[in-house]
Amino acid sequence: MAPDRAVAVQARPEQEFFCFRVGDLRLGVPSENVLEVLRAGLLTPLPRTPSFIMGVTGHRGEVLPVVDLLRFLSKGEARIGPRTRLFVGITGSYVAGVVADTVLGLRRIPVADILPPPLGGDAAAEHLLGVVQGHGAQDGINLLNFSKLLQTARQRAVAR
Repeated sequence: MAPDRAVAVQARPEQEFFCFRVGDLRLGVPSENVLEVLRAGLLTPLPRTPSFIMGVTGHRGEVLPVVDLLRFLSKGEARIGPRTRLFVGITGSYVAGVVADTVLGLRRIPVADILPPPLGGDAAAEHLLGVVQGHGAQDGINLLNFSKLLQTARQRAVAR
C-alpha cells in the first residue's frame, strides 16, 4: 500500500525554486523571492553606479534597478537581446529586475538533495544556499541566497 501523498511530502520536504540560465550559469532562487517574469525592455543607464547595475526600467509605475548577476558574481557580462527576460525579485522592501537569458521554470527540489556550497570557492560561493547535482555536468543548479545577494548589491550601490 502506497503512503498518503501528504505523508510522503512530510517525509521528504521540498523547497520550490525559480530556475534560470544566465551566461553559462544555471541558477535557482527561492520562488517566494520572485514576483513575475517579463520581457527585457528599454533600460536607462545610470551614471556613477556599480557595473553590475545595468540601468533602470519602468514596470507597473515603479522604477526597477536591473541587476546583471554575471557581473555581480564576477562571471562575465550579460547581454540584453530579443529573447532576454527579467524576473522581478523581492526581499523585504528591496525590489529589482534580474537578467535571465533563459527561464527554466519552477522546480521542486528535495531539501536532502541540496548540497552545501563549495568551501574555499570564489566570491560567488558566499551568496549560495547550496548546489543541486544534475544528471550531467551541465545540469547542476547553483541555488542563490537571494536575500543576501540583493542586500549586498544594495550596500555596494549605496556605498558609492
